[in-house]
Amino acid sequence: HANTMLYKNNADLKKKKFVLNQQSLFQSESLAVPPLPAATMFWKFDLQTTSHIDQLLDRDDVTLRELMEEDDVLQECKAQNRRLLLFLSQDHCMQELVTLITTEPPADLEEKSRFKFPNIACELLTSDVSIINDKLGGEESLLEMLYHFLEQDPPLNPLLASFFSKTIGNLIARKTEQVITFLKKKEGFIGLVLKHIDASAMMDLLLRLISCVEPAPLRQEVLLWLNEERLVQRLTELIHTGKDEERQSNASQTLCDIIRLSRDQANQMQENMEADPLLAVLESQESVAGLLKNMFEGERSEASIVNGTQVLLTLLETRRLEGLMDLYSQGYERSYTVNSSILNAIEPHLKDFQQLLLDPPKKSAILTTVGVLEQPLGNARLHVARLVAALLQTSAPSICQELCNLATMDLLLDLFFKYTWNNFLHFQVELCVASILNHPSSEEQHSPSFQNHERNAAAANSEGPGEGEESGGPSDPQASIHNSLVAHLFQKCRLVQRILDAWEENDKIQSEGGTRRGNMGHLTRIANMVVQNLEKGSVQAQISELIKELPEDCRGRWESFVDETLRETNRRNTVELVSTHNMHSSSEDDDMESPFPNDLSLQQTFSDYQIQQMTANFVDQFGFNDEEFSEHEENINATFDRIAEINFNLDADDNSANAAAFEACCKERIQQFDDADEEEDIWEEKEINYATQAKSRTR
Repeated sequence: HANTMLYKNNADLKKKKFVLNQQSLFQSESLAVPPLPAATMFWKFDLQTTSHIDQLLDRDDVTLRELMEEDDVLQECKAQNRRLLLFLSQDHCMQELVTLITTEPPADLEEKSRFKFPNIACELLTSDVSIINDKLGGEESLLEMLYHFLEQDPPLNPLLASFFSKTIGNLIARKTEQVITFLKKKEGFIGLVLKHIDASAMMDLLLRLISCVEPAPLRQEVLLWLNEERLVQRLTELIHTGKDEERQSNASQTLCDIIRLSRDQANQMQENMEADPLLAVLESQESVAGLLKNMFEGERSEASIVNGTQVLLTLLETRRLEGLMDLYSQGYERSYTVNSSILNAIEPHLKDFQQLLLDPPKKSAILTTVGVLEQPLGNARLHVARLVAALLQTSAPSICQELCNLATMDLLLDLFFKYTWNNFLHFQVELCVASILNHPSSEEQHSPSFQNHERNAAAANSEGPGEGEESGGPSDPQASIHNSLVAHLFQKCRLVQRILDAWEENDKIQSEGGTRRGNMGHLTRIANMVVQNLEKGSVQAQISELIKELPEDCRGRWESFVDETLRETNRRNTVELVSTHNMHSSSEDDDMESPFPNDLSLQQTFSDYQIQQMTANFVDQFGFNDEEFSEHEENINATFDRIAEINFNLDADDNSANAAAFEACCKERIQQFDDADEEEDIWEEKEINYATQAKSRTR
């Protein structure tokens, strides 16, 4: 009993009893095995473990490399193991960690282990532990070691560059004032970052300076400093024909991200906050004009055209459009005004973009799944189409007038029907047609409830100084230009005739056993747009008159196409989730009865349920799930949660086929409680007999 009191909990007591029982067993059987000491047996069954790192730290000669070899060093660091943190924060350890992430490892090391220690060093330095952050951000000698990494000749090792960027980025967020003060003292900092902009990690570093600095006054101070360093202008200069494509791409992406970040920040801040100086420069006419000059100066390259156009698209961006296929029926809601200076800078260069559609940068022939494409569309022309679509959505009168004068839509439609398999192009042309046909009326433009406020602002700002103030009405220049665009689309571009000709040609190809053209889906949507605007909309009367002006044979073909061909196409493209009692299968089991009616909605619901079950359990098929080790009551709810997400409707009519089938199944499958059969166990497992026509399936 005295020995038992040494153990402080029930678990220890059980271990002690186990030891005593073992000794008693050996002694009772008179075995020639000496009994083990109680302390030894207790240690043998002790489940408590001590970290090997603590054992290493007990040694006076332990090295940083030995600790980094341990698998749990990162966990121990993040768990605030004080002995480990005190060791890591020593001067020689911090210097070694910084050296690891800024120095190229020896080339003779095995490739898979070359960057093992630099990676661990980066994770330790960015583990967000205050003692390490304080040491790294407060010691100027360590910051100098980090900064020296930028002073190397390009190209930087991309992996080391990412370690460097992550470490500096963490310090910008955690030790903001110290790091910003240090960097501002370095006159060549921005130049060095741009020197290595071909490494995407440098782009990330610039964006951290813009987005991760708090509080707001300090952030504004950083933005003013970056603007004084002419960051926007220097990035714009990199988008030039003679520059490396990787540098151009990263510079373009950085400018796009700055625009989006700045606008997001402006939306979140209060109105009395100062304007973002970087965004102000980016939206200035001078800056946009400089970008366009670089794009078209000298020999045009696809890289400079594409990267420059991406910046323009971001400046014109009022809402992300990719994937939003029903724009023409949703009103093009805007979130802010398109600055007129952007449009004023773009307008003189519309003819240059037009020339790109006619004479793009040369590209080699490519082999596609539908044959050899001698002259590919190319990324440059695709981006011009994206730009035209974005410009048309602004509804700026001068821009629309110039596009009309240049017949740009005619060229885009030529490309639409020439490159029948380029759906990226087809979507942009569809957006252009949607913008022209769905222009808001004058009443809508000036209505307080109308959401496209910036269209008015863009139109007002883009008018020349000699024009007076215009109000919505018959003399509104914006409405006049829009009418010209609609007329241009039906007269010059011959939209109706092209739709009919393309459709008839596709029918001929398919009748001869050929493949349906890849642009027929978008052509169907464009045709539906025309029909919808013939029925209602601000240009209904004008389109009706333009249709009447068509030659008689063409008008007859169009009416027949709308009433028959297009109607049938829309019917086939529409999925009707309704009860279809007359649907019959072509299988041999047609005559067999089924316990459920042939209801399409029920079939679809069951199919959705199967897919949900498969998708929800997909990851679990490849390993153990933590829920398997939890209590059953906690685990069982997950399945029912997924089942609860299935939504379907059943006819509540008692006389419906669904109700009759349900009643029949209930009577067959459910045994009613009967007092007469008291001796029978109603919960006993029994074999369930299904209808003879039901087929077994393996799950």
